[in-house]
Amino acid sequence: MADVKIRNLPDWVVGAFKSQAEQEGKSLEQKLRDLITAEAVKQRKELIEELAAFRKNLRDKYGELSDSTPGIRADRDRWG
Repeated sequence: MADVKIRNLPDWVVGAFKSQAEQEGKSLEQKLRDLITAEAVKQRKELIEELAAFRKNLRDKYGELSDSTPGIRADRDRWG
């Protein structure tokens, strides 16, 4: 796991998250870890959705591509 140090945060920002953490029964470190992780997960999900839409667009535009595996295997068998 990586360590990250964030410098020069305004006191009110730290205080706001510290207060939230206390209300949730968590440490400030855990609260910030949860927030950063949630943002990374959100970005990953958005990328997955964007890629799925791109693939759908390609399929709609060009149709389903045939599986090239049998042809590749046949070429390999021919070449030994």
